[in-house]
Amino acid sequence: MADEIAAAPIKKLVTSGVFRLDGGEWEVDNNVWIIGDERQAVVIDAAHDAAAIARALGDRELMAIVCTHGHNDHINAAAELADLTGAAILLHPDDAVLWEMVYPDRQPDAPLLQGEWLQAGGVDLEVLHTPGHAPGAVCLHAPELGVVFTGDTLFQGGPGATGRSYSDFPTIVSSIGERLLGLPPETVVHTGHGDSTTIGAEAPHLDEWVKRGH
Repeated sequence: MADEIAAAPIKKLVTSGVFRLDGGEWEVDNNVWIIGDERQAVVIDAAHDAAAIARALGDRELMAIVCTHGHNDHINAAAELADLTGAAILLHPDDAVLWEMVYPDRQPDAPLLQGEWLQAGGVDLEVLHTPGHAPGAVCLHAPELGVVFTGDTLFQGGPGATGRSYSDFPTIVSSIGERLLGLPPETVVHTGHGDSTTIGAEAPHLDEWVKRGH
């Protein structure tokens, strides 16, 4: 299922599959975000179905496959999509251990680093390192569009899950407070699963989250 988000150059594709970690398996629906114009685009979180993502891209040039973190349900279509399109896979190096669970014989093509800027189709994306859900979790802020793509760091209603390996609740709360809640309150938060929210809607709950972490 693909939806255009308002008039902005953003397409949302929902794909379905299985999240695996710590010996467990869960059926999940993932938001795959395609950002750019009619000529170029980047994909944020190539999940589950490379063919469906390629169809949604159409004849646009894919400039990069950006991984908000290394959990399998966010990267399990990345290699196939890269092979189909020739695009580079980008991942924060702190998530190498999670990446290698899925791709033991293949490495990402380039690192995502705090403060780095990506560009495709006239859209600029700033990389914000937001560890907590995973050590190398990142968000992508597009100031001109007034949106931030948060992966599994921030959802409608609170931080992403931190109950499994390589995650930590106080760390994710610190990341949200330091990297995200200073964005303009009207900034739309496009998440890795489920519905979007805004920074303004989530910011009032920071103190509550901090208390939960102590």
